[in-house]
Amino acid sequence: MEEDNYVPDDLTPEEKQELENIRRRKQELLEDIQRLKDEIAEVTNEIENLGSTEERKNMQRNKQVAMGRKKFNMDPKKGIQFLIENDLLKNTCEDIAQFLYKGEGLNKTAIGDYLGERDEFNIQVLHAFVELHEFTDLNLVQALRQFLWSFRLPGEAQKIDRMMEAFAQRYCQCNPGVFQSTDTCYVLSFAIIMLNTSLHNPNVKDKPSAERFISMNRGINDGGDLPEELLRNLYESIKNEPFKIPEDDGNDLTHTFFNPDREGWLLKLGGGRVKTWKRRWFILTDNCLYYFEYTTDKEPRGIIPLENLSIREVDDSKKPNCFELFIPDNKDQVIKACKTEADGRVVEGNHTFYRISAPTTEEKEEWISSIKAAISRDPFYEMLAARKKKASSMKRP
Repeated sequence: MEEDNYVPDDLTPEEKQELENIRRRKQELLEDIQRLKDEIAEVTNEIENLGSTEERKNMQRNKQVAMGRKKFNMDPKKGIQFLIENDLLKNTCEDIAQFLYKGEGLNKTAIGDYLGERDEFNIQVLHAFVELHEFTDLNLVQALRQFLWSFRLPGEAQKIDRMMEAFAQRYCQCNPGVFQSTDTCYVLSFAIIMLNTSLHNPNVKDKPSAERFISMNRGINDGGDLPEELLRNLYESIKNEPFKIPEDDGNDLTHTFFNPDREGWLLKLGGGRVKTWKRRWFILTDNCLYYFEYTTDKEPRGIIPLENLSIREVDDSKKPNCFELFIPDNKDQVIKACKTEADGRVVEGNHTFYRISAPTTEEKEEWISSIKAAISRDPFYEMLAARKKKASSMKRP
C-alpha cells in the first residue's frame, strides 16, 4: 500500500496529478471488479439454489405421482382424485384419458374398471381415451389388437358394451365406408373376440372354420353381406396370432386388495417384548386381515389368515374400542401369521392374540361384524374341536 502511495520527488505537478488520476482509476476498477465478482457469486448461488429447489420440487412431484399410481391401482377413483387434488392431473376428461393411455405404472385391470364405469364423466373419459387411438387404415383385427392391449376388458356385460360401442364409433370414424354402420362394426368386433376364444381356448373342441365364420356373419352389414375376402382375412389373422390379453402381475399384491370387504386405520398392539401401539392401515379381504404402514405401500407389513380364529371385545386401560383375535380353546398357541421386518425379511408372527383399537365404537362394531363374517373354519378343525370337547367332558369311571 505504501508503494502505491509513493510519489517520486522529481515529478512535475502535472505528472503528479496524472499519477494520482491513474491510481484513483485503478482503485475504481478494482472496486468494480470486486463488485462484479460479488454479483457473479450471488447469481451463481441463486442459480444453485434455484436448481436444488427445482430438483426438490421434481423429486416431491415424482414421489406424489408414484403414490397416485399406487392409489389408482388399489382404487381407480381415489387415485385420480388424489392426483387432481395435488395438481398432478387436471380435472378434465382429456387429461385423465391421456394419463390412462400412457399407462405408466398403472394396472390394466384398474384402467379397464375405471373406463367401464357408467358415470357421465367416466363415459366422457372413455371416449377421450378411445380418441387417442389411431385406427386409420388398420383392419378390424389390427385395431382390436391395439385397443384390447391398452387395458384389460372388465367382466361386466354393461361395461364391455359401453367400451366396445366407443371402439366401434372410433373405428368407423377413422375408416369411413368400411362398414355401413357402427352396429356392423360392433357386432363383427364381438364375433372376432368370440372367434379368438373358440380357436385358441384348449377347452373348445369344435374349432370353427373360415366358412363357418363367414356364414355366421351374413347379413350383419345393415342387412347386406360383408366382402368375403375381408372376413377371410380377419379369420386368418386371428387363427395365426391370438389376441395378447394384458395379464395381471401375480406378484402385485395391490390386486388382492382391489375390492376389500373393509379397510381403514386402526391401532395394533405390538407383539415384541415392549408392547407399543402402532397405527396401521388394515384391509380385510379373502378371509385375511392385512396391515400396512402407509396406504400407498405395495407390500403389507403383516398378514393374518382368519382361518380358525375367534374375535371378542376387550377392555384395555390404555385404549378404547378394543377387540382381539385369538385361537379359541388354546390361549398359548401362536397365531399362524407373518410379518415383514424393517430389513425386508418375511418372518412368522409371534402373537398369541392380536389386540386392535378402533377410532370409534361404531367402527369397532363394524370391524368385528366384518371380521366375523370373514372368519373361515376348517371342517376338520370343527370335528377335532367337537371330539376334544366330548373327550374332555367324559367322566372317568
